Amino acid sequence: MPLPLNPHRHLMADTKALTPRAQDFSAWYNELIVRAELADYSPVRGCMVIRPNGYAIWEHMQRALDDMFKATGHQNAYFPLFIPESFLAREAEHVEGFAPETAVVTRGGGKELEEPLVVRPTSETIIYAMFSKWIQSYRDLPVLINQWANVVRWELRTRLFLRTTEFLWQEGHTAHATVEEAEREALLILGIYRSFMEEWMAMPVLTGRKSDSERFAGAIHTYALEALMQDNKALQAGTSHNLGQNFAKAFDVTYQTADGDLDHVWSTSWGVSTRLIGGVIMTHGDDRGLVCPPRLAQWQVVIVPIYRSDEEQATVFEAVLALQATLREAGIRTQVDLREGMKPGAKYYEWEARGVPLRLELGPRDLAGGTVMCAKRTGGKESLPMEGLVERIQRELETMQRELFEAALARREAATIRRATKQDLVDAMAGPGGFVFGGWCGGTTCETEIKDQTKATIRLLPDADFQSPTPPERCIWCDKPSLKEAVWAKAY
Repeated sequence: MPLPLNPHRHLMADTKALTPRAQDFSAWYNELIVRAELADYSPVRGCMVIRPNGYAIWEHMQRALDDMFKATGHQNAYFPLFIPESFLAREAEHVEGFAPETAVVTRGGGKELEEPLVVRPTSETIIYAMFSKWIQSYRDLPVLINQWANVVRWELRTRLFLRTTEFLWQEGHTAHATVEEAEREALLILGIYRSFMEEWMAMPVLTGRKSDSERFAGAIHTYALEALMQDNKALQAGTSHNLGQNFAKAFDVTYQTADGDLDHVWSTSWGVSTRLIGGVIMTHGDDRGLVCPPRLAQWQVVIVPIYRSDEEQATVFEAVLALQATLREAGIRTQVDLREGMKPGAKYYEWEARGVPLRLELGPRDLAGGTVMCAKRTGGKESLPMEGLVERIQRELETMQRELFEAALARREAATIRRATKQDLVDAMAGPGGFVFGGWCGGTTCETEIKDQTKATIRLLPDADFQSPTPPERCIWCDKPSLKEAVWAKAY
């Protein structure tokens, strides 16, 4: 089918070059989102409208993750948007953590509500109220639930995709018979998230446990995934929480054990959100616009016809539509740009801004020679033979996916300091930023002083896969013996 756009629409409204990343990364990010038509600002403060180009990326993320969750026994459900205010108060630490961010409904149907309703900032409380009804015996366990939903958090400072008043996410909630099972679940999901981020988003991540001051309100501990963006700031890309029995006790979620005793369930929660789209933008984008990993791209290939006369147009249009059908039949998401009255260069400009991995240009000379011109979004252009084109396109997409990950990994490692000194940390945060690995005494005093003086926070205590070969012996700040290695960075 032809391009689903107004055929008389020529260029996007703003044809001015994007602000270079090196000049103003924040401005570049905001301009790119608008230029690539990923999202737009809503009339409602702090909210965003996700446009089809952006929502398609979210749909691919959703499908991939949903398959991974279901392959490990999780099922989807849906819980209400509104939560009785009293529910939040049952878990004191939880309500304290979310109180500043909640939106509360006090009137409905023209009347004052008997009890105010909180618009969900997260769903632990309403879900555990239901678990208390559904779980009676050890035979009912484990319960492995996920929901795809929207949530509302009244943020003071917002930025498209990264931090908005309303956003889309998935939130998993599980109940188990033992603390060991809950811990395995939390780590299982951490691994699923890492696989997805590295294999689909081409975004390398660190995994590890959050410090107590950074853990989720109501959890006994939180695991996180941290990625480094091109401006050397960290992005928390996802979290997985071992909630212990805190919520189970608050909502009386008990079960009869195999021995006939009564015990509270052990639970977890975990989630990622549309923030991941921001992660894709800031990991791979360049000064021309979005660079989208092929696995997530709405269109993996766009075909632009080249012609000079009406006769050539008819012949070329027929050929590009036939090529589109062939590529789509092979499972390659392909679009053709049949807009008239628009020069090929202007089309190239748009599709580059949108991050389409491969652009095919097909004209009379190509048809005569049995070839097609292929331009890669990451750079490079060459003529390819039509024979074996499907297999070649598939290889190019696979190669681009791998190379995007490798380039992002190399950037992260180049911006990482290990076994850092106090001065290394201070200099890095005053200058280029990046990940700083160093020893930590475990004290909140050092953690707080570092944050106050450098604006850096402990992003996580790295898992074994990411720990330095030789553990640091001294705390990076106070020089006392180090109890654990930590990773510091400025973050979004």
